[in-house]
Amino acid sequence: MPVKELPKRAALVVNAKSRKGRDLFAQACERLRARGIELTDAHAVRDPRELRPTIRRVLAAGPPMVIVGGGDGTLSSAVDDFVPHDTVFALLPLGTANSFARTLGIPLDLEGAIDVIASGERRRIDLGMIDRDYFANAAAIGMSPLIAETIPHGLKRYLGRVGYFGWAAVQFLRFRPFELTVGNETIDAVEVRIANGRYHGGTKLVDDARLDSGEIVVQAVIGDTRHRLVWSWAASILRLRARKRTVREFHGAELRISTDPPLPISIDGEVLARTPCTARVARGVIEVAAPRRPD
Repeated sequence: MPVKELPKRAALVVNAKSRKGRDLFAQACERLRARGIELTDAHAVRDPRELRPTIRRVLAAGPPMVIVGGGDGTLSSAVDDFVPHDTVFALLPLGTANSFARTLGIPLDLEGAIDVIASGERRRIDLGMIDRDYFANAAAIGMSPLIAETIPHGLKRYLGRVGYFGWAAVQFLRFRPFELTVGNETIDAVEVRIANGRYHGGTKLVDDARLDSGEIVVQAVIGDTRHRLVWSWAASILRLRARKRTVREFHGAELRISTDPPLPISIDGEVLARTPCTARVARGVIEVAAPRRPD
């Protein structure tokens, strides 16, 4: 299959409140131009409330590619606005976990990510959906929303993944298992990952999730005690065979999910929904800048 070349003209929008965004905006502009990318517009957005309005204004001008810099929450909020446009979505991973970039195989350093934008290929991918909200990589029920709702402002920015996992350890003491129903089946669970991609929290957790599979994967960490979640994460981080015995997976184009009690849902790191909900896949709805695949 011939390579679909990426455009050489683009606009750049960076979340300057992300952990690295403010520091790397000027470098990104300089290096993109040095690699032959003509920047028709460039914005460093410091107020998170202005991020999506800025992206919408940029998209309305019709550039062939828009580069978005930020963490998973920034990227996931941006994808909704790309769906109705024939514009390539490129990304600079400037966050803490950078799960979407990891799923796409994009390097996490600035130079490597820019190399993908300059010499990669266009790739059409699926997006996940929670009810009417699109997401890029993964949504979660359990610890992730609890952390996202309570983490002190600036902790991730200054301490990165160390700060994130430190706060997770504190919140673990508040956490309680819950009852999960997917379709007509009910099980005890300690965490649920609703996955379009393989990575969650910067760790490969859902091996069978693909960005172009045409299905969503609901992966439940099974059990009724908190230590089951610790064991599942440890087994996944260490890539032990036992990790697969800690989870139960459901696959489909559309899956109805409920919990007892009703719980918040984090979508790529931001709490944006609650159970019950419908998880579905939106097949091939955007094109992204991705590394070239082997011939």
